[in-house]
Amino acid sequence: MPVDVLERAARELPDWDGSGASVMEQSHRGKRFIAMAAQAEADLRRLLTVPDDYAVLFLQGGATQQFALIPMNLAGPGDSADYIDSGHWSEKAISEAAPYVRVNVAASGKHDAYRRLPARDSWQLDPHAAYVHYTPNETIHGVEFHDIPEVGDVPLVADMSSNILSEPLDVSRFGLIYAGAQKNIGPSGLVVMIIRRDLLQRAGRPMARIFRYAEQAAHDSMLNTPNTWGWYLAGLTFQWLLAQGGLEAMAGRNRAKAERLYRAIDGSGGYYRNRIERSARSRMNIPFTLHDSALDAVFLQESEAAGLLALKGHKALGGMRASLYNAVPLEAVEALVEFMGDFSRRHG
Repeated sequence: MPVDVLERAARELPDWDGSGASVMEQSHRGKRFIAMAAQAEADLRRLLTVPDDYAVLFLQGGATQQFALIPMNLAGPGDSADYIDSGHWSEKAISEAAPYVRVNVAASGKHDAYRRLPARDSWQLDPHAAYVHYTPNETIHGVEFHDIPEVGDVPLVADMSSNILSEPLDVSRFGLIYAGAQKNIGPSGLVVMIIRRDLLQRAGRPMARIFRYAEQAAHDSMLNTPNTWGWYLAGLTFQWLLAQGGLEAMAGRNRAKAERLYRAIDGSGGYYRNRIERSARSRMNIPFTLHDSALDAVFLQESEAAGLLALKGHKALGGMRASLYNAVPLEAVEALVEFMGDFSRRHG
């Protein structure tokens, strides 16, 4: 999270908005909290230019819970849905959806070890599918779609947990966008959803009211007590993004950060390697390996001592992974690149 946001939250923690109590101690039905929630939604709509025919929801459970709730809300008995398999989180979405909808894996990059995106001409889309689901950015494998796929009249559903708010976005191209907050929005435990209002009318499957998107929209995401702390911090992050110049500015910063690190990796003479096809490389998550895996533990120990944290790659792939979310400044990337150069000279 941005340091400015954390520092502001720390100042306001004991006395938010002159109330004499923290935001977490407020009634979510009170005027102060309702005003804050409305402002957070308005700021998000401004950042993404969200059209009026889309509802914005602030839900609980994170993105993983939505893997099951999306087919329950958007698909009826006997319906099928298309899924694009581009990595770990796509696979998980497919697995969790399977009990509630007939899943058609319309394309997959698994046979290429998820080092490239499945070629668009290989997609086997069903024009009668309830929706098409894809993951624009895969955090573990480090692949990213750099455009929005054209899927005809079928609603496009996107898990944008790791790249939402990283650049401008044409929301009107989607039926539903959802994002766990813990990458570019705020703390874990909150999920932000943007859904076309006509999709709220779908009957879906029998389920508790708490799981039905239409009920959440009708109650302004307050059908039950919401994640008040997460919602508040999300609102502060939206304000911070607007103050930075909005998503055009963030896109430029994120592009510069990614280009700097990839340039260091590619220019290392093979000491560091990123195996993702260049056209599919992620700006948010950059996995890389050392030329000798025996040096991994030393690299991690020394990098942490240098103040460079959370560089260990996912257990499924090993190696290293640098996550360059919005709050990571270019100076942090420069520090990593300098360390990598120094490490290779000392352990060459």
